[in-house]
Amino acid sequence: MKTTLTDISPVKKRLLVEIDAEEVTKKLNQAYGDVRKRVKVPGFRPGKAPRKILESYYGNQVRDDVTKELIADSFPKAIDETKAFPLGQPVLEKESLKQGENFVYSAVLEVRPEFEVKNHLGVEVEKEILSVSDEDVQKRLEEIRTANGKLASIAEKRPIGEGDYAIVDYKGFENGQPIEGIQSSNLLVKVGKHDFHAKFDEALIGLSKDDETEFAIDFEKDFYHTQLAGKRVHFKTRIIDVKELTLPELDDAFAGSLGSDFRDLESLKEEIRKAITSEEESRVDRELKQRLIERISEGLHFELPEVLVQAEIDFSIKRFRDNLQRGGASIEKMGLSEEGLKKDFRPVSEKRVREMLILEQIAKQEQITLTNEDLEEGYRGLAQNMGQDVETVKKYYEARGQVDNLREEVLREKTLKYLADHATISEVKRESLGQDKVREGRDG
Repeated sequence: MKTTLTDISPVKKRLLVEIDAEEVTKKLNQAYGDVRKRVKVPGFRPGKAPRKILESYYGNQVRDDVTKELIADSFPKAIDETKAFPLGQPVLEKESLKQGENFVYSAVLEVRPEFEVKNHLGVEVEKEILSVSDEDVQKRLEEIRTANGKLASIAEKRPIGEGDYAIVDYKGFENGQPIEGIQSSNLLVKVGKHDFHAKFDEALIGLSKDDETEFAIDFEKDFYHTQLAGKRVHFKTRIIDVKELTLPELDDAFAGSLGSDFRDLESLKEEIRKAITSEEESRVDRELKQRLIERISEGLHFELPEVLVQAEIDFSIKRFRDNLQRGGASIEKMGLSEEGLKKDFRPVSEKRVREMLILEQIAKQEQITLTNEDLEEGYRGLAQNMGQDVETVKKYYEARGQVDNLREEVLREKTLKYLADHATISEVKRESLGQDKVREGRDG
């Protein structure tokens, strides 16, 4: 067997494999011998059919089977010999298999780019000074209070005001024709929160239970719902009910109702402060590491394997679709298309793949490896976030074949920690940071 590896691009190779005619003949003879034993050919005793007859009946199938066998046997050896480890499924190009001739096939492979990361230790990076104020604690407390409030229908028939909760039915029309998917029954609207559109909420103010109204909204060209963006839509709406939220008193009794751990309101506030502090520590650490990898990435240019970019795009679309489905929506109902999403997700997917490859290269250069304890810690972190025990999380990942993905993720996090430990960090107030970059890191 001969192997030749040639460059198509920095991330694409062509592997040419040539198998000797003797090996081809041997495999064909074995294949026809097996066929002769197990098939019945009219006019011949079992196992006595001539080769020419077998070739006329089964030649195409035998050649296909032997071709697959030769590739299956030789390809792993060729990969090991040339050290060209493919990402994803190679694209095979093969010639016809012929008795007495060498068999040649090629495989187009996408591979990781080869590059070196320099000056990645001692990088200067800013870290936000962590601060949890009394206002932060009070805001979270109010959120908990609201979550424990009770919605009740308003006894008297009175006009809807800001802060009320309206139960509405509505349908949307364009040029007199109903718009598919733009309708709802028993929709709960907190008037003034503007979850859908400010003008929708404004149209409800002053109405009462059982009232019907019609109004139009001129949607902005950049409105998030592409099915409505830039359109003038006519709405027909009916008020089914009007409710108000009754909030519990913020006192020791309220704190005690949330759990036996809370002796009084002050102990509840203390737990809230601890929870916010823990969340903020994680956020600050995450954003520090994101700024760090972005700083290291500056000036590093290399071609990205398309197979990795496409995999990241597909993952982003799946996550987006799953999030919509959990909210009772879908890509189609939102007026979006998968092709459009692929285009939208490409820039951030390319950024993620670039940073992933850089972290992998740094781990290789610095000989950072993953230990069993690192993986166990990864499972423990997931279990805590998911509210599950560690063994359940392990079985979940093993059953779905996602352990290798977790290993890669944990190794990248270990590499980021190594970089942060060796960085030159200056602590600054939040307002001194470039918030666009911080937000980008958080979203990523």
